[in-house]
Amino acid sequence: MLTISQLKNNTQEVIRLLGIKNIDTESKINEILAADQSRKSTQKDHNDLQSDLNAMAKEIGALMRKKEIGKANVLKVKTTGLKEKVKNLQEKQVELEDRIYHLLIELPNIPHPSVKPGINENDNELIEQHGEIFETHALPHWEIATKAGIIDFEAGNKLTGSGFPVYVGQGAKIQRALIHFFLDKATDQGYTEIEVPVIVNEDSAFGTGQLPDKDGQMYFLSQDKLYLIPTAEVPLTNLYRNSIVAQNELPIKLCGYTPCFRREAGSYGKDVRGLNRLHQFDKVEIVQITKPENSYQVLEEMVSYIANLIKELDLPFRIMRLCGKDLSFTAALTFDFEVYSAAQKRWLEVSSVSNFESFQSSRLKLRYKDDNNKNQLLHTLNGSALALPRILAAILENNQDGNRIKIPEALVKYTGFDQIEI
Repeated sequence: MLTISQLKNNTQEVIRLLGIKNIDTESKINEILAADQSRKSTQKDHNDLQSDLNAMAKEIGALMRKKEIGKANVLKVKTTGLKEKVKNLQEKQVELEDRIYHLLIELPNIPHPSVKPGINENDNELIEQHGEIFETHALPHWEIATKAGIIDFEAGNKLTGSGFPVYVGQGAKIQRALIHFFLDKATDQGYTEIEVPVIVNEDSAFGTGQLPDKDGQMYFLSQDKLYLIPTAEVPLTNLYRNSIVAQNELPIKLCGYTPCFRREAGSYGKDVRGLNRLHQFDKVEIVQITKPENSYQVLEEMVSYIANLIKELDLPFRIMRLCGKDLSFTAALTFDFEVYSAAQKRWLEVSSVSNFESFQSSRLKLRYKDDNNKNQLLHTLNGSALALPRILAAILENNQDGNRIKIPEALVKYTGFDQIEI
């Protein structure tokens, strides 16, 4: 969350940087600054009146000790009116503080200087590409899955609705294999595996920035006022909400597997075929919490780690640095990983790895004590490592060999089989 001091000290620069995200924040920032000026003026008036009241209280006390009751009563009458004014100023100050707060939480994070402007995903910058792309006549994964009997889309539609597939036999086993593979790789790299709830409260959703920005995209349990998580990032990072972390605990490295739930309102057409875009899907998430001066080195390490995961699965992929328009509300810098869909002839996002700098930790009140024993905000980062549906789609589409699908060698010890018959 941005602060008043950031807006006051760098007003035009903040407006310019947020403009890179294609968001016009000038009027809102000016409104915040005007409200803050009014708050300061109100606070001064309140303090002045309170000082007058304190002085009058002392004078009344002195008059009472001198038995000058009449004069003391006259002053008491004056204080009644002043007390009412002080109360009104207190209420106005609280209203202004509340207004400023609610305006501030609507402002997105400032993008990193390396982020370029853009109007859509076509303006994202290609950083690396790995693996060969062959012109094939591959079947789309939804046809393969149906023919092989490993995913039942119709059963999911009957049980819940579209976007909730049922995995059967080898389909269920390959899901479990991918989860185990991703978790084992994460723990090998020093991440601590955590099993977390998949339902969180409003404070948790606010802390990592899903609220108020993604309110309409999350499933909400109205009776209990709880949310189904869109990603394990939410509960994992919130483990450290309202915490002061010792320096010797840093960096904190967490990983966790959860199902994820997203309403995906507005999605349609080819984007929602098969496993392309689901309302419920499995994902392994990695999260790091670190000191500010180390966070961009950590981001590079996380990008390299996720790249190696996809390489082990022998899938063609590319890494994109997101432009301002495609950058999320909370992120300062994001790299997307996309695998190639051999049948659909397009790239499918399978991971985003992001540095949020202090944006989340400001909301979370997540701090550490520096060498001068002062509380400082930490930086938070997270990445999908990895989301399963499109990884599975890419495995099915890129590993067709006649009437069978070859299982990537890295997964065989987890699946117990090396091919799927179509």
